[in-house]
Amino acid sequence: MENFIVSARKYRPATFDMVVGQDSITNTLKSAILNNHLTQAYLFCGPRGVGKTTCARIFAKTINCGNLRKNGEACDECESCLSFNTLRSFNIHELDAASNNKVDDIRSLTDQVRIPPQVGRYSVYIIDEVHMLSQSAFNAFLKTLEEPPSHAIFILATTEKHKIIPTILSRCQIFDFNRIRVEDIVGRLAFVAKNEGVETEEEALHVIAQKADGALRDALSIFDQIVSFSGKKVTYRDVIENLNVLDYEYYFRTVDAALKGDVSSVLVTFNEVLEKGFDGHNFVSGLNSHLRDLLVARDEVTLRLLEATPSVRQRYLDQTLACTEDFLFRALEAGSNCDISYKTSKNPRLQAELFLIRLCRFAGPADAEPEKKKPDVRSDRESEKEIPVPSKSEITREPADPQLPGPERPAPVSHHSPVIEKTRKSFSIKEIMNEEKKAVGNEIPVPEPAVDSPGPASFREFNQGNLEKAWTEFKEQLRGEGTRVVSMFNSIKPDIENDQLIRIHLSNAAQKDLFALNYKQRLSGFLASRFDMKEVDIETAVDLSETNEILYSDEQKFNYLVSKYPVLKDFKKAFNLDIS
Repeated sequence: MENFIVSARKYRPATFDMVVGQDSITNTLKSAILNNHLTQAYLFCGPRGVGKTTCARIFAKTINCGNLRKNGEACDECESCLSFNTLRSFNIHELDAASNNKVDDIRSLTDQVRIPPQVGRYSVYIIDEVHMLSQSAFNAFLKTLEEPPSHAIFILATTEKHKIIPTILSRCQIFDFNRIRVEDIVGRLAFVAKNEGVETEEEALHVIAQKADGALRDALSIFDQIVSFSGKKVTYRDVIENLNVLDYEYYFRTVDAALKGDVSSVLVTFNEVLEKGFDGHNFVSGLNSHLRDLLVARDEVTLRLLEATPSVRQRYLDQTLACTEDFLFRALEAGSNCDISYKTSKNPRLQAELFLIRLCRFAGPADAEPEKKKPDVRSDRESEKEIPVPSKSEITREPADPQLPGPERPAPVSHHSPVIEKTRKSFSIKEIMNEEKKAVGNEIPVPEPAVDSPGPASFREFNQGNLEKAWTEFKEQLRGEGTRVVSMFNSIKPDIENDQLIRIHLSNAAQKDLFALNYKQRLSGFLASRFDMKEVDIETAVDLSETNEILYSDEQKFNYLVSKYPVLKDFKKAFNLDIS
């Protein structure tokens, strides 16, 4: 009975042209050989099964070829090539660093390097899994690696480049091997199947290539496993049953039912998947990948990112036409959240079912979840405004029509909001001191007074006395603006500079900005309506005569604030507050 040889060994590349998916690296190595630009050390790094050791062996064979071809390939006819093909070449030495990682092993290697080759030009030393060497072994290897004999060339191979010390990396030419694309793996598997006389389905080879995750050696091993299971005919059904891969048909059914808003069908499909022994997490992960493929299939630019057979690709194109971008974006977001919370949940099945129900809601008649009602956000300054209490005269004010009899007179209409008491936990003096600094930019615009509201008769003569009367009337209109605003206008008085100019003396720059921003234009219009004049010009000035004395104690600070805001004294007494 003929001995069976696994496909990974039987179809191992013997020339650079046979290497799959690493064209840039093989072309560089062939060019270096043709131009005789060979260095003393190379480092081949990359994931498993992508051809690192294979390229090292081909490179070692080619540089010792006695009849090199014009394309940079070995002739396979000279004595050096024949000895390499029959595994009896003394010019190529392979060392497994995983089991030979001590200093003594490296010393034996350095002693062997001194011996020149008997046949050929170079002695090539291939050290596989070089990252497994110990720190002392790396240090012992440094000098030999930097200045080896002219006939010695080192090729280091590793899957974990980050574990190699920088002093080794700086002495090597580094080649990074990439993962092999699905299309390249499928092409190689088809070549092997044809040589072995195995009939295959293209979709079956795609599943094997995707399962291999970019490693051709793993793909060939899986192919041998499937051939042992199904014989000389490899079908898609055999592959998914043997590899325990979930059929993509479930994902198409799930999305079709979700687009119709059919929650029952989606949940039944998920239950069918679980009854077949598949893990729910794998289903969620696979459905997320399916949604991602639907998204990339929407645009011709990203269509090349879809790794599928032409028939399956057409199914993706047909289904993505029924999906909106908003559905796909929201479905991917919900799927990602479900994928994260699945393992940590005490009821993972419920997490997956909620995800599926949300899919149906995303594409249902409403096509969106009900929007959450946004809370009525108000600024802190607006919510903390004191609601003014009407004065006694306003409460006892007579009705507008005095001719009506007393019993039939309507109840007086209050122009103020109902008085609502707000409980305050504390009263901070420091907030009052910093309040003026925060005033600019935080004030809510005050609505202009109604045009049709009746007002008192206009003053004819523009003098200081009439101005003070108008000022008092203006302050009465500001009762609803809050205690701080009323206190500010009580502490300042206007002065007449000339016939059409008024100067307002303010205590600080914050008051000046607040007055100019919210009240200057309003005051100007008010005075223009009270006096027989076209326009009133208002200038603001900051009183710099205040003391610059530093206030240390809380009592000094309180007395200073009381001098500016007398209402604070009433607050202290009304709420029985302490100075602290």
